[in-house]
Amino acid sequence: MNEQPTWRDLLRREQPLLLPCAHDALSARLIERAGFAAYSIGGFALVGSRYGIPDIGLAAFSEISAGIRDIMGATRLPVLVDGDTGYGDVKNVTHTVEGYEALGASAIFIEDQVAPKRCGHMVGKDVIPADVMVRKIKAAAAARRSKDFFLIARTDARAVHGLDDALRRGEQYLEAGADGIFIEAPQSIEELRRIGRAFQGAPQMANMLEGGQTPMLPPAELKAMGFAIVAYPTSVIFRVARTIERALADIKAGRPGTSGDSVDFAGFKDITGYEHWAQIEDKYAPPLRSKA
Repeated sequence: MNEQPTWRDLLRREQPLLLPCAHDALSARLIERAGFAAYSIGGFALVGSRYGIPDIGLAAFSEISAGIRDIMGATRLPVLVDGDTGYGDVKNVTHTVEGYEALGASAIFIEDQVAPKRCGHMVGKDVIPADVMVRKIKAAAAARRSKDFFLIARTDARAVHGLDDALRRGEQYLEAGADGIFIEAPQSIEELRRIGRAFQGAPQMANMLEGGQTPMLPPAELKAMGFAIVAYPTSVIFRVARTIERALADIKAGRPGTSGDSVDFAGFKDITGYEHWAQIEDKYAPPLRSKA
């Protein structure tokens, strides 16, 4: 079995590194089958699909990490996990980093929102003082067992104090030990350009959220601006939700589904690895006794 590449390996190979977001184990398996080099697990999609709640700080570390563990079990692809605010102070940040590294995550991002946090493209959020976040980043960096565990610092200061403050925070967070930077929710193409120019040499992440504050741009254009990572936190879950709505409407109306609407029985068995388990059963299970 091939050794999993480190996050820095991926950043050297992929230009840029595209990260669709998995909300459950099935979506993670499909991301792998589609040929992506890595993926992400974000709180917005996970809590929406697993618990049916909005991303406004209702779920704690134990609930979210349980979902992340289940998703990661479906694929060996490298994954970036959403560490939210670290779920508390510096000791909670330490616990969060240690927990996700032990699960086998390749990278994590920690944000500077005031708890309870909310989706970065929602109104009503606030940020902690920069010096408090600097201490969290230092604690997160020190908690890693391996330097290959990639630490991204996210700031939500753009919506609260403006872009200049967000850029200053980015510099402070990099100096504190972050490996990469994530300025959440820039509001124009020109702001994306400014961010891309601001941190030469440090990998940056752009967040492409449909209907959010940031303009949706093609990966090549974002790469040219200076972004090494492009995340898609809602692209899959939004389409899944609409597909479920349509399927339920068809069932209620008595309309049969068509072959173009879905995979078939054989296709779903293939996605979920039926043949692998059938071969194990054939090789090791005792033969069935015929009835007398």
